[in-house]
This record gives sequence, structure tokens and C-alpha cells, in this order.
Amino acid sequence: MKNWISRRNVLSAVSAVTAAGILTACGGGAASSAASQSAAAAPSEASSAAESWGDVKLTMWGAEEDQTMLREMADAFIAENADKGNITIEIGVQSESSAKDTVLADPEAAADVFAFADDQLNELVAAGALQEVLLNPDDVKSRNLAGSVNAATMNDKLYAYPMTADNGYFLYYDKSVLSEEDVQSMDTLLAKADASGKKFMMSLNDAWYIYSFYAGAGLKATLADDGINTVCNWNEAPGADVTQAILDISKQPAFKSGADADIVAGIKDGSCCAAISGTWNAGTAEDTWGENYAATKLPTYTLNGEQVQMGSFSGYKLVGVNPHSSNVGVAMMLADYITNEDNQAKRFNDRKLGPSNIKVNESEAVQNAPAIAALAAQSEYATLQRVGANYWSSAQSLGEILASGDTQGKTTQQLMDDAVAGITAPVAE
Repeated sequence: MKNWISRRNVLSAVSAVTAAGILTACGGGAASSAASQSAAAAPSEASSAAESWGDVKLTMWGAEEDQTMLREMADAFIAENADKGNITIEIGVQSESSAKDTVLADPEAAADVFAFADDQLNELVAAGALQEVLLNPDDVKSRNLAGSVNAATMNDKLYAYPMTADNGYFLYYDKSVLSEEDVQSMDTLLAKADASGKKFMMSLNDAWYIYSFYAGAGLKATLADDGINTVCNWNEAPGADVTQAILDISKQPAFKSGADADIVAGIKDGSCCAAISGTWNAGTAEDTWGENYAATKLPTYTLNGEQVQMGSFSGYKLVGVNPHSSNVGVAMMLADYITNEDNQAKRFNDRKLGPSNIKVNESEAVQNAPAIAALAAQSEYATLQRVGANYWSSAQSLGEILASGDTQGKTTQQLMDDAVAGITAPVAE
């Protein structure tokens, strides 16, 4: 069983694994100011401890697709610190999208270090399941994009390490089937795909993606002032018309709703010529389509006879440290390490994941990546992902109905009223 570690004990733990000079380097930051209040080790003790951590065992969770990469990062961390002790790091699979639910189910049994989507930060902090960054927070802030730092901050305290700045979606397409002009509108895209006997795919039955239609029409789904519940006006005009527009799209012969795995399969087998997804599928699209691989912002769709630009969620992926960790100081060092400049460059090179690190983001390789450029183009129409817990299941249910085309005898207005009632229902405390 892992024990809760207080701020005072955290600082002692950090001191025990870093030496006094590292804490001083914070230059008056949270760690250095609080260190004077803690029972930190004396300089000689800290120096000795820095030379030998003893036996340290950590568990780190990350996405299934990142397991090989995380193993390599963990092994490099172990090698770099081999002189400090016997370090063991176990890697486990945990999707960033559901990390919060797994962690909060049993915080004491959760991993020491874990990745999560930034919209989960508030609830993790409120539950006491995220350790404030006390080891060189100013350095973490200075090396990452301001948006990613803001996403990792609550009440002016940094609670996580920015890992990526690409948690959004855009349009992939095959240039041998679709031209740059074709993909500007949903109508033309679907017509050209149909003429070629291929499919346009998106996860319509997913709350993350269905948001794009309603947001594009100027409707809102956002976090309430209490930071827990959701404010949503999708049942106001033109919400019912947006719903009808989605139904019309889903009935097109070239349209196919599918999960991410289905989209990957469709790209690989040649049945899919365009898809709405994120940077994590850039490698698949590039490997399959080769020189015909392209990406751009989301298309427009027809709403009451006019073209409306699809919106999207934007966001970041972060790495957090569990305050229940028995080795919280080393856990912070590991989290810092796997999100540093070199490892963010590795994420881009290995997985085509967009970096939050400023220097990596400015590199020529990143700037010339089609997926990153498409994400940047879509960012003008994107909003930070901030909704309450009841948004997800209710919006997903709406998406499932619209993807199936079976409205269960309800009008589009009734569908919207039902969806908004579920989305805005008070979250059980």
C-alpha cells in the first residue's frame, strides 16, 4: 500500500534524491521557498543521498501505442541514473482518455507516473490525486508552450508536465482520390469519395467528435462555473437543424462511422480515402498513402443552405505524478525526464505526436509535418476541451443515434432536448 505524502514530506523526498543545488536552481520557485519550511536533508546528507537512492521501484502508465517508446525512455532514465541505485520501472497500459477514472477508482494503487488528457486535471487535483510540480517548475514552464502550461495549471500551481500539444483532430486525405479543393466542403468530399467507390470516415458515435458540428454552428458545451457540471445550449436554435444536417450526412453512401481502429483498418485496406482523426494516425496515413498523403483543417458542412466550418476540441496531453507514490521525488524526476526536449523530439520522430516543447515545436521537421500543419490550421476553429463528466455519455448516445440513422420516432428537437438534459444533469458528488 502506498502512503499519502504531504507537501512537507514531498520536499524532503525531492531533497533526498536531487541534492540541495537542484532545489536552489528553482530561483525562488515553489520548491525552493517551501524547502526552507521543510525538514530537508542537510547539504552533506542530500549530496550523499543524491549519490545513492537505494532500491527504487516505479510504475508508469501510458497509451497502448506508446508502450515500446515508454520502455525505451524508462531504460534510458535507469541507465543515466544507474550510479544512484537499483531502479526498476514497470510500464502499464492506460489510455490517456480514461486515466482519471482508473486513477480515482483507487489512487493509492494507481501508477506513480501516468499520462492523461488535460481536461481531467481539475478533477484529479480536487481529488488529491496529482502532485504539485515542486522540482524546477519554472524550467518546465519556460520550455513549453504557454497553452500547455495553462492546461497543466490550476489555482496558479503547476500540477503536471506538458507532454504533447496535439490533442485535437483534423482531416486526413488521399490526394490520388481527393484534391485540395474537394476536401474543403463535406458535400464535395462525399460526392468525390462515392464516385471513387471509397469511404469518408469519422467516429460520429463519439462525444469528442460530434462536438465539431454543434461548435461550428456557434453552440456551446463548456464547463460550468462550479468546475464540475456542463453548460450546454445545443437544444437552442440552430441545434435541431444541426442534428438534421448530421443525419443527412450519415445517410450518404460514402459516409462511414467507425472507431479509431476501424479508421486505421480502412486506410490500410484502401477503402477509406479521407478520415477525421488526430496526429496519432499520421504514421499509418503516411505509410499507406505515401506521396499522396495529405492533411488539412476540417471541412465545412451544409446547414440551412449555408456552409458552416466544423469546429473541434483542442487540448494537450500531460504527465502527472501520484502524490501517494512511495518514491514521489524520483517519480517527479522521471516525469520531467520523459517530457524533456529530447524525449518530446523522440515522440515526434517515433509516433508523429505534436510537441509542447517550444524548441522541438520550432524544428524544421515538425514545421513541415502535414498533420501538425493541419492541426495548426484547425486551431483557429478549436476550443479547449472543458466539459463536465456527464457530457461524455450523453453526447455519445446522441452520436450513436445519429450514426445509426434510427431516431426512435423522435423529432430532432426532442433528440436535442434529451441530449442536453443528460449533458447538463448535475454530476453526482
